[in-house]
Amino acid sequence: MAPSLTLAQAQETVDQWIKTYGVRYYNELTNTAILMEEVGEVARIMARKYGEQSFKESDKAHDLGDEMADVLFVLICLANQTGVDLTESLARNLEKKTKRDADRHRNNEKLI
Repeated sequence: MAPSLTLAQAQETVDQWIKTYGVRYYNELTNTAILMEEVGEVARIMARKYGEQSFKESDKAHDLGDEMADVLFVLICLANQTGVDLTESLARNLEKKTKRDADRHRNNEKLI
């Protein structure tokens, strides 16, 4: 089993991987396009596994976890390139959501 990583460790690990194997980061616009492509691959699996679409023979070998990891990798690349600390950003985002949605979901009849 792979060791667990904090977000900060993941950002550093991806940065070292890029510098060792990737030569350099793709530019931000290219990485944004790659991110959209990777998200599309996750969506394709979700539509076929949990939605109403059937698998094509070429889709059967795709692994959802691997595709999600591709999304995470490119997202981390973009965070590194743009100076975003994902640990800090996620903490702030969760705080924002907690304040904003403290009762919203509990009071949503659609969720009960």
